[in-house]
Parts: sequence; C-alpha cells; structure tokens
Amino acid sequence: MRPERSYATGALRGTLLAVLTLAYGCSTLSGLNPSRQPKRPEMPSIDRDMQVAAVLADTLQTLQRLAAGSPAEQAEIVTAARQAYERSPGGGAQLRYALSLATLGHASRDAGRARQLLRELAARPETLAPVERAVTLLELAQLDRELGLVGDNERLQALALSDADQEHLAAANRRLQSTLDENARLRRQVEELQAKLDAVVNIERNLTERKSNTEGRKP
Repeated sequence: MRPERSYATGALRGTLLAVLTLAYGCSTLSGLNPSRQPKRPEMPSIDRDMQVAAVLADTLQTLQRLAAGSPAEQAEIVTAARQAYERSPGGGAQLRYALSLATLGHASRDAGRARQLLRELAARPETLAPVERAVTLLELAQLDRELGLVGDNERLQALALSDADQEHLAAANRRLQSTLDENARLRRQVEELQAKLDAVVNIERNLTERKSNTEGRKP
C-alpha cells in the first residue's frame, strides 16, 4: 500500500476501532458484572448495537480496499455504497456512503458531499445506533477540520493572487508612466525643432524681402 493511501484511512480506521472496542467492551463488562447486567427487555438493543458494530467493522475493511484498490475496484465500491443509499436513504446506508466519499485515495472522493450527508445524520440521531452516532460525529469533526483548512488555504491563495494582481497593476502603471514621460520628451523635441524651423523660415523670409526691396530700388 502506498504511503498516501495508507494515510487515507488512518484517521477513520482509528475512529472505528476505538468505537468498536468501546462497544464490545461495554457489552463484555455488562456480562461480567452481575450487579450491572441489563434486564432482559434491553437485550435486543444490545444485540442490535453489536450487529451494527459488526457491520461497521466490515465497512472498515471495505474502506481499506477503497483506499488501496484499483480504479475499477474503487468505482465499484463507491457505486455500491451510493446505490444502497439511494435505495434506503438515511441511517446506516447513508453513513456508509458518506464514509466512502470521505475516504482519501480515489477519484470519487467528495469531502463536501460527505460532510453534508454526515450533518444530515447528526441532525437526526434517532435514525442511528449509538455506535453509528459516535462514528458520525467523529468523522464529521475530522471533515470540518479538513475543509476548514482547505478554506483557509483558498483564502490565502486569493490574497496572494490579489497581491500578484496589484503588482501587475503597479508594473502596468510604471510602464504607462514611462510611456507618458517618453511622449513628453518627444513632444518637447518636436517643439524645439518646430521653433528652430520657424526661425529658419523667418530668416529666409527676411532675406527674401530685403532682396526684393534692394532690387526694387535699382534704376
């Protein structure tokens, strides 16, 4: 497994293992301590929690294959999770689809969509078993941190882009000012040449007039 793909499910794997260990530990301790054994009517709930924990353990293995598999296998896993969610929106199916979208290392990853699905689940905790609620909240917190950093980075890039634009504008202004200065210099040269030309024309006109006057006074 490549390092980046190994990291892809590291945080989620730790989260699921911690939650599953907690669920299993609570069940085991309740059986070892007669004074705290649940009443018989509560047994179905405990059984359901353990069943959900087993499903999440299987989900963990699927997510590991999703992070490390070939593009075709990855697409198949995400498609299966999406179809299961579409058949039965909400609850465990929605959680598993969100977890598949949150897993790094595959082309269909969509952290924003995953966070949206998890927020919907967090707003309806009654649709989840306790272990599913724990996974939802922990994964949601991780995505919030990730997307928060992404937003900060985009804002910094926008500021950097703004600074670059300002530098480009400043450079353009400098080029414009240089052009204006050059035009002013050329205009002064033209005015100086025009003044010299006018002076030459005046001298020639005066010489012509003097010559005409001299010729007119001859007998």
